[in-house]
Amino acid sequence: MDLFEYARTKTMQTEAPLASRIRPRTLDEVVGQQHIIGKDKLLYRAIRADKLSSLIFYGPPGTGKTTLARVIANTTKSEFTQINATVAGKKDMEAVVKEAKENLGMYGKKTILFIDEIHRFNKGQQDYLLPFVEDGTLILIGATTENPYFEVNGALLSRSVIFELKPLQKEDIKKLLQRAMTDTERGMGAYHAVLEDEAADFLADVAGGDARAALNAVELGVLTTQPSADGRIHITLDVASECIQKRAVRYDKDGDSHYDTISAFIKSMRGSDPDAAVYYLARMLYAGEDIKFIARRIMICAAEDVGPADPQALQVAVAASLAAERIGLPEAQLILSEAAIYVATAPKSNSATEAIFAAMRAVKERPATIPTHLQDAHYGGASKLGRGIGYEYAHDFPKHFSHQQYLPDELVGEHFYEPSENGYEKQIRKYLDWIHED
Repeated sequence: MDLFEYARTKTMQTEAPLASRIRPRTLDEVVGQQHIIGKDKLLYRAIRADKLSSLIFYGPPGTGKTTLARVIANTTKSEFTQINATVAGKKDMEAVVKEAKENLGMYGKKTILFIDEIHRFNKGQQDYLLPFVEDGTLILIGATTENPYFEVNGALLSRSVIFELKPLQKEDIKKLLQRAMTDTERGMGAYHAVLEDEAADFLADVAGGDARAALNAVELGVLTTQPSADGRIHITLDVASECIQKRAVRYDKDGDSHYDTISAFIKSMRGSDPDAAVYYLARMLYAGEDIKFIARRIMICAAEDVGPADPQALQVAVAASLAAERIGLPEAQLILSEAAIYVATAPKSNSATEAIFAAMRAVKERPATIPTHLQDAHYGGASKLGRGIGYEYAHDFPKHFSHQQYLPDELVGEHFYEPSENGYEKQIRKYLDWIHED
């Protein structure tokens, strides 16, 4: 490193954005991602032992892909080189390979090449790296926000271990914010600013698992907010919402507003008001509610309040739940909106709900015996005990229906399911009347 490069590096250490300055330097400083860097996990052990193979880090922005690469750079005895696929070309890679060969041949020293945004490399550029990864000239670490199985050369993938990074949890982001506010060396500690709890909760929520977004907002707040009467800079909820350009919605996930909003959402779907349903859905999404929680409530409403009146409502809700979880935000909001509108506009019936509740009461309050002709006749000795004798196979009869008794003797005449006159249940009622008319 020459004098000018050294000066540039020192300047970047002090002038770089907070998210870059506060980046962890050791494994013990890393927050979150314990599913891959917990002390009993493969990646943690490999970094500690400096025994890395080629790796691909895959996950949303701000989850720590570059952070893990920098931790490896600070830990390894190998030469560490970093390029960004958005600006690097073949000449840059040729220079890295040339230097890697020299390090390996002259000093017996391996080279780790970290490629950020590796999915931006075209097939030819990725193919160029393959023989050098294959023969051990390079240990590749790629970082991508895109699915590597679609965007990265299959041959490179087969020679790499893929680690998926998850969006950071709210508590992880709050921990990083607190560290940034108190660190006097690399963070904002010299300003002696105060990040109020409500503001920290808000930033951790709306960041959506992206630590960089939350850190950028708190840095902007500290640098642009005037001290209060006590002489200290206070990052309030209003300041935080202005800095991240998102209005704060009063929505405590553990408090009344959480339950009030989900209650209004469900009642709007039940009440066949798609406008209100979409509004409360938007309110929850804007406030950072967990999409899996929202999807579960739509599925429950489809079963409880639509039921057999439109059997497809539950199918739509289940499909939406799976799709939303696989695709994630922001696109998941479209999927949840479609499901909520479908359930809200579907014909309503709680007959299935009433049926199971009534049947559960009967099971609890009135012991009954399964009729002998319905019991299993296949196990040893069953036929000698009369099990299954007299059973009438429905398909042997007109309308594929037999008038035999199905309920226990103690419950003959009971009706648990009463189809409504709504939607598909009209057809169910007609069918039941038809098969019983003889």
